[in-house]
Amino acid sequence: MALIALAADKGSPGVTTAAVALAAVWPRRVMLAETDPAGGDLVYRSAAAHGGPLNPNTGMLSIAATARRGLAPDQLWDHVQPLSGGLEVLVGLGVAEQATGLAGLWPTLGHAFASLADSPHAPADVIADCGRISGDTPAMELFPHASLVLLISRTEPEALARVRDRAAALAGKLHGGQRGAATLGNPVIGVVLVAETGSAAKLASQVNDMLVHAQTGARVLGTLADDPAGAEQLAGRRRGRLDKSLLIRSARKVTADVYQQYGALWTATSDQGRQPHGAGR
Repeated sequence: MALIALAADKGSPGVTTAAVALAAVWPRRVMLAETDPAGGDLVYRSAAAHGGPLNPNTGMLSIAATARRGLAPDQLWDHVQPLSGGLEVLVGLGVAEQATGLAGLWPTLGHAFASLADSPHAPADVIADCGRISGDTPAMELFPHASLVLLISRTEPEALARVRDRAAALAGKLHGGQRGAATLGNPVIGVVLVAETGSAAKLASQVNDMLVHAQTGARVLGTLADDPAGAEQLAGRRRGRLDKSLLIRSARKVTADVYQQYGALWTATSDQGRQPHGAGR
C-alpha cells in the first residue's frame, strides 16, 4: 500500500475531482487527505455520512496540534470524517492562513501517511490532494514519502508545456539528478490527463512521447474523462447513476492500470517493511 500524491502545476485542471474519483474506486481501503495549503473544497461541496455538513475543524486543522507531539499513523483516523457515500476523508484547511499551523509538520504528515500501510489495526492507502504546486508550496514536502506523484493536466498546449516542465523539475528534485534514466525513479512521477474520451488515447500517446523525448522522468499513466456532469454527480449536486458516468468509468481504468503496474511492488515493499517486526518469532 502507498501514499499517492495528486497535484497540478497551475490553473484548475480538477485535482480535487480527480482525487475523489480515484479514491471512490480505489481497490483497497483508502483515506482521502485534503493537503492543499490553500485550503480544502470538500467541506463546501460534500455532505457527511450523517447527512449534515462536514466539520471544518476536524481534519488537517485538528491534526496540526496533535502532530506537534508526534503522530502515529493510526492517529490519523481520529481526524477522519466519512462522506455520505462512505469515503473516509481528512478534511482540508479552511483558509490559506491556517497553513501556518502546519509549518514544519509536512514531513511528519508525509511519514504518517506513508506508514499507514503498515498499521496493524487499520492499514490503508492515502490519496493526498495537494492542489497547485507552482512556487514553493510546503505540500511538496510530502512527495519524498510518496510512492506515486500524479500530476493532473488538461490538454491545452500551454497546460501540456507546463506539466512537462513541472515533471522534469520534480524528477530533478526527487530523483537526485537521474533525469533521462531508462527506469523511472522513486517516487514514480506520472501524468493523468483530463481529456474528452474520443481523443484521450491518441493524446495520451502523444503526450507520453513528449515526456520521454524531453527526458522528464515521467510517463502518462492514464486519462480521466472531461465529464462535467459526472463531476457534478460526484459532488452530490446532480442526480444520476454515478457509477455509469464517464468520469467514474475512466477512474476505474486509471486505478486498474496503476495497480497492475505498481501494486505488487508497493505490497512487496510494505511486507518488507513489516518483516523485521516478526523476525525470530
